[in-house]
Amino acid sequence: MKTVPITAYMTHHPLSIGRDQTAATARALMKKHGIRHLPVLDGGHIVGLLSERDLDLLETLKDVDPAKVTVEEAMSQNPYVVPPQKSLGEVVREMARHKYGAAVVAEGPKVVGVFTTIDALNALGSTVIWDDRHPW
Repeated sequence: MKTVPITAYMTHHPLSIGRDQTAATARALMKKHGIRHLPVLDGGHIVGLLSERDLDLLETLKDVDPAKVTVEEAMSQNPYVVPPQKSLGEVVREMARHKYGAAVVAEGPKVVGVFTTIDALNALGSTVIWDDRHPW
């Protein structure tokens, strides 16, 4: 069986955000571009991952102003980071095992992609198993 690299299904050149930006800025960026995950950078290095769910949780907190809270305060600090040559199968299994919503794909310190559960579904949907010509 052929090994498929994560780069075959990831989002290439993803948008990112600085750790000192506001949660409101992140929300606006996500909404404008229709995305649910933003790698968080500090000096060009990955320091976290901010998800739409992180922002949803933040906005439910009493007396919290998203225009004053920084991305760093809302982000997940230890994102799942993989190299571009990592296999799709390995990444998907790890995401499922730990219930990660996304993996950041990085080449050294440089973010080159993001792989989300939607990307995983697209990968699953493109396999021959789901070919509508077959009765299963």
